[in-house]
Amino acid sequence: MLSLLSNVLSAPEIDLFAVKPILAVVAAEQAPILLAGVLLSLVIIYIASKIGAEISLYLNLPPVLGELVGGVVVGISALQTIAFADSGVPATDSGVMIVLQWIYQLSPPVTQSIFESQSEIISVLAELGVIILLFEIGLESDLRQLKQVGVQAVVVACVGVAAPFAAGTVGLMAIFHVAAIPAIFAGAALTATSIGITSKVLAEIGQLKSTEGQIIVGAAVIDDVLGIIVLAVVASLAKTGSVDVGNVLYLIVSATVFLVGAVLLGGLFDRGFVAIVENLKTRGSIIVPAFSFAFLMAFLSNAIHLEAILGAFAAGLVLDETDARNELDALIKPVADLFVPIFFVTVGARADLRVLNPTIPANQAGLTIAIFLIVVAVVGKLITGWVVFGKPNINRLAIGVGMIPRGEVGLVFAGIGAASGAIDKPLQVAIILMVIVTTFLAPPFLRIAFDRHASSNSPIDDRTPKIK
Repeated sequence: MLSLLSNVLSAPEIDLFAVKPILAVVAAEQAPILLAGVLLSLVIIYIASKIGAEISLYLNLPPVLGELVGGVVVGISALQTIAFADSGVPATDSGVMIVLQWIYQLSPPVTQSIFESQSEIISVLAELGVIILLFEIGLESDLRQLKQVGVQAVVVACVGVAAPFAAGTVGLMAIFHVAAIPAIFAGAALTATSIGITSKVLAEIGQLKSTEGQIIVGAAVIDDVLGIIVLAVVASLAKTGSVDVGNVLYLIVSATVFLVGAVLLGGLFDRGFVAIVENLKTRGSIIVPAFSFAFLMAFLSNAIHLEAILGAFAAGLVLDETDARNELDALIKPVADLFVPIFFVTVGARADLRVLNPTIPANQAGLTIAIFLIVVAVVGKLITGWVVFGKPNINRLAIGVGMIPRGEVGLVFAGIGAASGAIDKPLQVAIILMVIVTTFLAPPFLRIAFDRHASSNSPIDDRTPKIK
C-alpha cells in the first residue's frame, strides 16, 4: 500500500480525489495495529503500577512512589517497553513497537508512524488521568478550610516560586557563568510544584484534610498558576529577548477571575446539580453529570491558556459542597483507579536515568550543575514551611517537603527550553536530573515528616483514604 501511495504521489499529474481514498485506506489499515499498541501499552502500565504499588505498600511507603518506580522499570531507563516519540526516542527503542513490528511485519516508516500516534494517545490518557486525579482531590478537599488557610497558602506559594527562582538564576550566572537567558530559564524550572504527586501522597497517608495538607494543596494550585505566568515570561524572553507584558497581565487576570469565579459561583451550581441528579433515572445519573462538569471546567481553563487540572480541581471543590458528594466520592474512585496510574507510570517512564552516567561526556557538565540545582530546588521549597504564620503547632517540615516534587511540570520547562534553543544539552540534563530527584524524594520524606510530627490540627475524615 505504501508503494502504491508513493507511485501516486510521484505521478506528474495528481488527482487529489484519487489520493484521498488511498490515504483513508492506509489510515484504516493502521487503525487496528494502533489500537493493539495502545492496549498492550495499557496492560504493561497497569501491571507495572500495581506491582510497584504493592511492593511500596509492603515497605510502608506511599503507593504512588511504587507507581513512579514501576514506570522507571518499564520506561526508557530500564526495560524500555514503554517509550514516547516526543522524547526523541526512535520506535526501535520501544518494546511495544518491536512486538507490533514482529507480529504485523511492519516496515520502518509505518512502525514510526504508529509509534508517534500510540505515544500521543498514551500521553492524552495520562493527561486525562491527572485531570481526574485533581477532580478527585478537589472533591476530597474542604473549601471552607482552604479559605481559612488561603492567606498562608498564598505566602507559601509566592516564597516557593521566588526563592528557588532567584537563587537558581543568580547562582548559575555567578558560579557557573551561565548566560542570562539560559539561567533564567533554568531558574524558572525550579519554581514548579507537581500538585498531582503531592496531593496523591497526602491522600494515601490520610493527611489531605489536615491543616498542613490544605496549605500544601492550596499553595500547589497557586504555584501552578504562578508557574504558568513565569513560563510565559521566560518563553517570551527566549524567543524575542523581551517580555510580552500584555500576555502576562492577561494570564494574571484570567487565572484570578477563573479560580475566584468558580468558587463564588459554586453555590449557584450546587442547586442545579442536585436538581439534575434527582430528575435522572438511568445509570450514571450522578457520575456522568459530575464528569461533564469537571471536563467542562477543565476545557474552559485550558481555553484561557491555564492548566486543565486547575479547572478540574475547581470543579471538585464546587461539587464537594453538594448533597450528593458522599455518593460521588465512592463512584469516582474506580474511575480514578483506571486512569490515574497511567499518569504516574508515564512520569516514571519518561525519566531518563541515563543522564546519571558520568562516562558520557555530554552528561559530565550537566551533573555538576545538577547538584547545585537539586540543592536549590530542595532548600528553596523547604523554607516555605517556615513562612506560615498564625499556626504555632503546624508541621512546617511537612509543608516544605510537600512542595518539593517538580514531576511532569519541570519536564515541560526543560522540553520548552530545549525546543526554543534557550538551554544547551548540559543544562537540559541538569534540569531533568533535578526533576527526577525531587520527584522521587518527596513521597517517602513526606510520609516521614508526618510520622515524626503528628499534628494536633489534623481533622479526621472518613472520606480520606488511609494506608493500612
